[in-house]
Amino acid sequence: MTVTRPILHRLWLVAVFGLMTACSSAPGPIVDTKGVNMTRYHEDLADCEGYADQVRIERGVAKGAAAGGAVGAATGAILGESIGEYAGVGAVAGGAKSAIHGDREKSQVVKRCMRGRGYKVLN
Repeated sequence: MTVTRPILHRLWLVAVFGLMTACSSAPGPIVDTKGVNMTRYHEDLADCEGYADQVRIERGVAKGAAAGGAVGAATGAILGESIGEYAGVGAVAGGAKSAIHGDREKSQVVKRCMRGRGYKVLN
């Protein structure tokens, strides 16, 4: 079965946009605040978010983009298509996937930190 070039382009675009829209899917902590001193809670949350800011998403995005570009270029070469186009799409997809992973990692740091400070994190 041969897949035509327009179909492949559409599939790549759907994958890339799907990855990019999922980037903001990692939620912050949902905390049971019953009996919690809200002033202290906001201070702790700010501290924990500060720790999460130490997660360097941009490094992962650069690595993901490089890896995705290599995979895209190889795919283009195998299919006999434009290596540059496929490398570009692969770089965007790889960078987006790495950004999603980094965003989730930051969210997990905040949640673990808040749990460590005694809060009941519900998610």
